[in-house]
Amino acid sequence: MASADSDPLIPRRSGFSRMVRVIASPYYRYRHARLLHSVRVGLAMMVSIIATTGIDIPHGIWSSVTVLVVIGGLQHHGNIRKKAAERAAGTLLGASIGLVLILQQNLFGSLWLTYVLMSLGAAICAWYAIGKGGYIGLLTAITMCIVAGHGDNLIGTGLWRTLNVLIGIVIALAFSFALPLHATYSWRYLLADNLRSSGRIYSRIVGGSLFDQDEQVKVFLELNKRLIQLRTLMPSVAKEIELPSGKLETIQRVHRSMLSALEIMATGTLVHADAAARAAFAQQCGVEAHAVRAMLLMMARGLRFGGAKRFLNPQPVPVCAPPGALAPHLAPELQGPYWLGERFIEQVDRLRTLLLETEPNWNIERHGTRVEATPEPQ
Repeated sequence: MASADSDPLIPRRSGFSRMVRVIASPYYRYRHARLLHSVRVGLAMMVSIIATTGIDIPHGIWSSVTVLVVIGGLQHHGNIRKKAAERAAGTLLGASIGLVLILQQNLFGSLWLTYVLMSLGAAICAWYAIGKGGYIGLLTAITMCIVAGHGDNLIGTGLWRTLNVLIGIVIALAFSFALPLHATYSWRYLLADNLRSSGRIYSRIVGGSLFDQDEQVKVFLELNKRLIQLRTLMPSVAKEIELPSGKLETIQRVHRSMLSALEIMATGTLVHADAAARAAFAQQCGVEAHAVRAMLLMMARGLRFGGAKRFLNPQPVPVCAPPGALAPHLAPELQGPYWLGERFIEQVDRLRTLLLETEPNWNIERHGTRVEATPEPQ
């Protein structure tokens, strides 16, 4: 089928319209997150240069340094709300301490006293820099040095640097909320990718199509890479959607159990069975495998596009055998893979239930623009 870009009856998208599409769609912003973040920081840097050097404010470079310190490493909205405020607080506190150091140097004229006070201040900041709220402690010490130097800065120099720091904070905070990538979207899209891949892998295993060793390592390395990325996103997701971290932890644990079951099935007894045994296994579990794959794909679509109704079809897959029961017509050595497959189905349905329960939280489109329904791979 011809694409929209190749159809003469459909106007081709201009570069500007494609850029607007990327900016407006959460999925495309997720796909181009690094590009958007670099553009945002670059624009903030340009504004800081124009706001200081362009109008000849002395020591304007420190405004640009502050911009980089505050938002250079912040990308997700859940991080920005907390860490940008922490960094701004640390920068303001450090500037205040730096001015106090300059004032005491002018009053007492003792550089050694200034050195001792700066060292003491750095030690206190280092105490708080380890652990929760570490950004505030670290940036307090850095900004103290920026403003005060080694205590030999003039009060005018300290005031100008303080002003530049304040300008940098304002610019950084303004740009930190411009087109942020919600961690919730990244979490959803990564989980959807793993569910889609899990459906393909499960169908292939049950159908008797074996993985060679290199392919198997590559496939499960990619699944586990996304699993680790999901773990790192969870604190930001919990802040964004106000969902208890325990719920996200449960989803992560069930997801991890699914991947473990798949990996055992892909490397266990079924792999070493002969063709006739694998055919019998596929006949026993074929209907279930089709239904499980359909459920995983529907869950992936629900996460990708939002909406609980996407989880209501297909209906939960009934487990054919109760725990501990044997499957007739299967060789004894295939009872283990069969039992593991049944437990995999239970975990899939458990994950489906958890996602339905938490859908009002993670389905943030209902509070904003809907995600553009672009085609996805099957």
